[in-house]
Amino acid sequence: MAPTSRPTVFITGAAAGIGRATALQFARRGYVVGAYDIEEEGLGSLREEILAQGGRARTGILDVTDTDEWSVRLAEFASGGSRLDVLVNNAGVLSSGHFEDIPLEAHRRMVDINVLGTINGLHAAFPYLKETPGAHVVNLASASAIYGQPELATYSATKFAVRGLTEALELEWRGHDIRVLDVWPLFVRTGMIRGMSIGSTRSLGVRLTAEDVAEAIVDATQSRRRFPKVHYPVGVQARVLAASARMSPGWLARLSNKVLSRV
Repeated sequence: MAPTSRPTVFITGAAAGIGRATALQFARRGYVVGAYDIEEEGLGSLREEILAQGGRARTGILDVTDTDEWSVRLAEFASGGSRLDVLVNNAGVLSSGHFEDIPLEAHRRMVDINVLGTINGLHAAFPYLKETPGAHVVNLASASAIYGQPELATYSATKFAVRGLTEALELEWRGHDIRVLDVWPLFVRTGMIRGMSIGSTRSLGVRLTAEDVAEAIVDATQSRRRFPKVHYPVGVQARVLAASARMSPGWLARLSNKVLSRV
């Protein structure tokens, strides 16, 4: 990609859902968008949509568990310069149900993509982020990182890991002028939860769209607050749950979670 004075964003899991909506939101705000996924067809239609709106985009196949692919795709995107204003670690997978009923391979896949994929991206992108004044990292966590979720046990655990990474690097990378944050949506109306029916979804419903989360992501990177937040719950329900968890004693948070999860 030729050198540009326009801000740039690199998004994983961009072919559909939250990633796609985020790519479109950034494109509308004048960013050069790097959109990456394992789904080539979805990336092609996304690129056409961005170009039709007068934006600039580069797409490519990226398996976030593959460190070599991370290196290649980032080098391609930043060719001719080293600018990377925003990295959005969005790629993720979810398997729901009783822990023992989910195949072990599905548990491993969630850890590989949701956790190791994020670590791979952070590690590979660091040289580009530190060369870009005011760079941002947005990690996709979840409201399931507030308290461990029944029927989402391993998924919830992976999002706790993302939360921990975010909190640690927010402190560690301040000296490099890199801001690290995460977003905490509750259930979002995307293909990830198609066909899912667990206690939490029956209690709380599915009230968020991919566009809601995308807007929260973009807005979080534009914050000019003196003391910006690290965690961004998305939607009223997630904000209430996060506030309740902060203020409630442990036993009450556990009881509330048990009631909402219907276990």
